[in-house]
Amino acid sequence: MCWLFLFLLLEHALSQTLQTINIMFINEAKNQLAEKSFDVVLNYLKKNPKLGVKVEAVVRVTISGTDAKAILESICESYNGTVMDGKPPHIVLDSTMDSIPSEAVKTFTDALALPTISSSFGQEGDLRQWKTLDNEKQKYLIQINPPADIIPEIVKSIVQLQNITNAGILYDDSFVMEYKYKSLLINMATRHIIVHVNNAENIVKQLTRFRDLDIVNFFILGGLPTIKIALDTASTKQYFGKKFAWHIITQDKGQLSCSCSNATILYVKPEPEPGMKERLDGLRNSFNLVEEPEITSAFYFDFFLHSILAVKNLLDKDDWPKDFNYTLCDDYRADREIIRKDIDLMKNLKTVNEPYSYAPFLLERNGNSFPEFVMKLEKVTIVNSQSESAESMGTWKAGLNSPIILKDATAMNNFSAVTVYRVVTVKQKPFVIEYEEEGKKKYKGYCIDLIDEIKKLVGFDYEIYVAPDNQFGNMDDNGNWNGMIKELVDKRAEIALGSLAVMAERENVIDFTVPYYDLVGITILMKKQTTATSLFKFLTVLENDVWLCILAAYFFTSFLMWVFDRWSPYSYQNNREKYKDDEEKREFNLKECLWFCMTSLTPQGGGEAPKNLSGRLVAATWWLFGFIIIASYTANLAAFLTVSRLDQPIESLDDLAKQYKIQYAPLNGSVAMTYFQRMANIEKRFYEIWKDMSLNDSLSEVERAKLAVWDYPVSDKYTKMWQAMKEAKLPNTLEEALDRVRNSKSSSEGFAFLGDATDIRYQQLVNCEFQMVGDEFSRKPYAIAVQQGSPLKDQFNNAILQLLNKRKLEKLKEKWWSENPERQKCEKQDDQSDGISIHNIGGVFIVIFVGIGLACITLGFEYWWYKYKRPADGGGGPMVVKPTIGGGRNVEKLSVTGLADFGHHATFRSRNTHNSNMRRGNLGQIPTSQW
Repeated sequence: MCWLFLFLLLEHALSQTLQTINIMFINEAKNQLAEKSFDVVLNYLKKNPKLGVKVEAVVRVTISGTDAKAILESICESYNGTVMDGKPPHIVLDSTMDSIPSEAVKTFTDALALPTISSSFGQEGDLRQWKTLDNEKQKYLIQINPPADIIPEIVKSIVQLQNITNAGILYDDSFVMEYKYKSLLINMATRHIIVHVNNAENIVKQLTRFRDLDIVNFFILGGLPTIKIALDTASTKQYFGKKFAWHIITQDKGQLSCSCSNATILYVKPEPEPGMKERLDGLRNSFNLVEEPEITSAFYFDFFLHSILAVKNLLDKDDWPKDFNYTLCDDYRADREIIRKDIDLMKNLKTVNEPYSYAPFLLERNGNSFPEFVMKLEKVTIVNSQSESAESMGTWKAGLNSPIILKDATAMNNFSAVTVYRVVTVKQKPFVIEYEEEGKKKYKGYCIDLIDEIKKLVGFDYEIYVAPDNQFGNMDDNGNWNGMIKELVDKRAEIALGSLAVMAERENVIDFTVPYYDLVGITILMKKQTTATSLFKFLTVLENDVWLCILAAYFFTSFLMWVFDRWSPYSYQNNREKYKDDEEKREFNLKECLWFCMTSLTPQGGGEAPKNLSGRLVAATWWLFGFIIIASYTANLAAFLTVSRLDQPIESLDDLAKQYKIQYAPLNGSVAMTYFQRMANIEKRFYEIWKDMSLNDSLSEVERAKLAVWDYPVSDKYTKMWQAMKEAKLPNTLEEALDRVRNSKSSSEGFAFLGDATDIRYQQLVNCEFQMVGDEFSRKPYAIAVQQGSPLKDQFNNAILQLLNKRKLEKLKEKWWSENPERQKCEKQDDQSDGISIHNIGGVFIVIFVGIGLACITLGFEYWWYKYKRPADGGGGPMVVKPTIGGGRNVEKLSVTGLADFGHHATFRSRNTHNSNMRRGNLGQIPTSQW
């Protein structure tokens, strides 16, 4: 009996301290998680009487649909019933999520001034019905954001950390993002799309749409089933790699799984506070708080429990108004605002001592009150559908502007998607040069270096490919484009890179950056004018037959002169007594005749002429012949050496148009072809206009006279040129055009190529056979092209201007033109002002060297002959003949070079010491040639 008495006494004491609370619980039908968490709270309060709360009446209102009037009628019906039953609610617990149901509840509670704590989604200003609450109302009309409303804020933190410029965000029903379409990435330079998905088909469609819009940074917010579908779709469409980045954000606890062959993913999931795990496990085991996601179930449990305990605190402190009057919905008047004072529910909510089960609440103001949970960031690598590693990278504490805390500052440097642009180009040296390295096609050149420099400034990567037809882009008569322009228009490429000329028609469909290259026009490529050179070109002045005739005349005249001198009685050798007093005595033997005829052809002269008249007539005839031959040879030599250098048939486009020996044409489909074709069409149109004017019968005689002019008013220059080009057949490739130029017979006959000056200048640079002729015309700048309206235009403009200021573009020109490794060192072409080159006159020096060489050989022969082959006379050496008294001659030893001729007859006397008494005698007549 004693124990029973004590038990009853304790029960009575507890009944005295329990606060009886009436609750109106308003929820949406789709929010089953809140419903079950509320039931757990009621059970928790019932099993924990020490909390001092007794929930006497609970009115549940479940909302479905979006009819605001029907929702308000349902709420008012339940509320009016509680008031009429004498059990009006102390607090309204609102777990509606968003949109019309949430706004309807807030309209109801604001109008009737009922203390309310709501877990609706939306930031400050998103709750339209509670947007203009005064200070008193903010004390009892309270909103606390659920985790699913705060978790998306990590997207902003990741974008800021990684400086992401584009983002595709998919979310499922576990998140509510309607309020974040405009606010999530506001005031950030990030192109983004936020889309709700609810099935696999929708996920596939939206990911494909993102890729078509060139979005490469994907954010998936949802449950693990939704995430698996998204990752499987990405694997099927090959959306993994360095140019894609995947960010998976969920409320679930499980591990990632997908049918991915090779994927690296940033996985973000919540993690309870370490000190609260024990309590959370107790609630799960003892009170069946097992609904997933765990973080949301725990939030609703804490939300309901702390809200009820806050009301209990108010009642305990007697802060609840004694005159709290409940107004029925039917009695409400809009012109009579219900004012509640001194109900500071927010203050009491902050002072609740009950521990939280997942994360503490930050309570400040509506739109900025939420649980401060922690999200863990992991780098997950999946290979062959298996998760191989999960590297912890950092954490993020829930907040509206909370930064990511990384374990390593460089942990995410290489994780975000590298911005990869598709670049279309055209192979053209030296701008874009294709080569192979390790079996892969690679590119180098001026434009490749340029895009690499821009890449450093703008920050992106690129994939380059050659346009299918390797054309820059021209428009046909139907307005359709080809080449690089078509690739941009069809969105297959973001950048067109190459020596692309800026043209008005192109600017109608694409955008150009500022020019990166000087104005470049069209010019002419021809085979270089070459002059045949020969060291013995001076011998080619006369034909071989002439040279043979001159040689024959030389020998015949020399022979004839020798015969006349030998047989003429008046010659020196036949009449020595007659000419004995002459100072010049010359016997014209055959050797002397040959020497005389040869030297007569030179300015030195032939020397003493023959004494006989017949010989002199032959000499005079030879002199006349020689004078004419030398004069003719000299005149023709000068003309022959200079006439080839004076031949310059083509110097301009007009010169090319006026001649018919050289065919000419541009590349088929090139800018040059378009230029000439359109110029011809313009001339044709102008002619039609002029013809219509001049043949107009309504003109007066005076007006018609003004149109009658001698000079044709409309030129047909380009019409004739275009016709000539079509007859010459336009080459389809640059190689074909170069072959036709190379195979030309000469610079005045063959084929001339009309093309971009850069192409022609480069061919002249690497090939000594070609030359650029004439000035450039139809000049246009080169620029990079991007899709129309692309933000790359402004970024590239800034980068190109920076490169221009740093003189980087000039250095690139130097590298690929002046310092090009393929540059050839060509021989300087002879200029008209230059003298005769050594290549044409060098044979004369060879003649000198040959003559000197022959002279040296002859000298050696002479020395050898006179020293070793002449018969010995006892003296052992050459003799010198001295005149003696009595007509004799004394012979003395002399050197080899000391021979002298003293006459036709000589008497020799030996001065040999062994035979001093050698008899004297007449040796007879010894010809001089035999001495």
